[in-house]
Amino acid sequence: MNILRLIWESFRFAMQALKSNLTRTILSLLGVTVGIFAIIAVFTLVDSLERNIKDSLTFLGSNVIRVDRFPFSSGPSQYPWWRYFRRPPANYSEYVFLNERLKSASSVTVFASTRTTVKAGSNAYEQANLDGVVQNHKEVYDVPIQEGRFFTQMEINASRNVSIIGVKIANALFPNQNPLGKEFKIKGLKFIVIGILQEEGEGLFDTPSKDEALLVPYGAFNKLFYVGKNGIEPTIAVKGRDDDPGLIALENEMAGLLRAKRGLRPTEENNFALNKSEFIQDAIGSIFAVISIAGWVIGGFSILIGGFGIANIMFVSVKERTGIIGIQKSLGAKNYFILLQFLFEATFLSLIGGMAGLLIVFGTTFVSLGNLEIILSFKNILLGVGLSSAIGIASGIIPASLAAKMDPVDAIRMA
Repeated sequence: MNILRLIWESFRFAMQALKSNLTRTILSLLGVTVGIFAIIAVFTLVDSLERNIKDSLTFLGSNVIRVDRFPFSSGPSQYPWWRYFRRPPANYSEYVFLNERLKSASSVTVFASTRTTVKAGSNAYEQANLDGVVQNHKEVYDVPIQEGRFFTQMEINASRNVSIIGVKIANALFPNQNPLGKEFKIKGLKFIVIGILQEEGEGLFDTPSKDEALLVPYGAFNKLFYVGKNGIEPTIAVKGRDDDPGLIALENEMAGLLRAKRGLRPTEENNFALNKSEFIQDAIGSIFAVISIAGWVIGGFSILIGGFGIANIMFVSVKERTGIIGIQKSLGAKNYFILLQFLFEATFLSLIGGMAGLLIVFGTTFVSLGNLEIILSFKNILLGVGLSSAIGIASGIIPASLAAKMDPVDAIRMA
């Protein structure tokens, strides 16, 4: 019961401090409000931006290694860029070779991509993202189908002219109609719609969107655009296993098999790049970690000023209640009771300023920033509350210690 009484009295005194000189208290708490707002706003913006960027990169897949000519990283500084162009691109036979021999992979796919115009009667959609895929594609990359179905193995093997289309293409070619079973043309060849992808919405950047995607069997794509010519190169992607952290085993096995397939001697360097999808995400995470540190620095100065404001209020509060302190101690109040009373009061005052800062941050989440969705996470709310409490304790510890050490007789005489 003592602790509840202590908390209640501290809360009551904090409210009295607010009411006694409202302008002074608000100005003193403004530093905490601004500091919490600065730090939590930066963290909220950074978290939201990082999440939106990573969501925009879902086309790279998760736990996936790609076979490319160019590495995602810049590579050794002494490695001339033109040597990357001289590397041979991946090809379908290498996909078959890896698919038959890889033991560390859960699935292997190959695909080729380009942009093209599709037509249905008088309707057309330009710059559609056309992908030629194989049966295993849906096991490596997420292919969420809203209506219809994925390709069968027979359709893939026979290079049938069937297609799965995105929502934007479906609405453009077949407005107010069910596209399933309908025909459209790519470069004059008729294709039948067998599936519609789930709507993805606008991404943060101009990255490939499933809403503009157009999937056809790899052989059908090859009939249209002749993979390996006109700048269209296939990409081999391999899905790793969950029991292979970092995909180290898969990467080593892929490198060995590809070197054998391409006939590279032990002294020759790799003429391919094995790119992990997590590399870009990790690089993005590192960039935002630096931005978060900058947020701490910017908000830290504001919080420091806010802490001085809280300390000022508490010193004034101790002076104004010197007589009350003396009476409490003469009636048997322990030093820790006086100490905790003022510490709780400082914490309550700091929390009021912190909650005001959090409310301002929450208000900014309703501001429209285009495709960037801002969300105040529970983690950042806890961080704001925790910081406010810590500032209150740090700011109130010295005034509270002075109050606790007062001699009751001197305190009553000084009142």
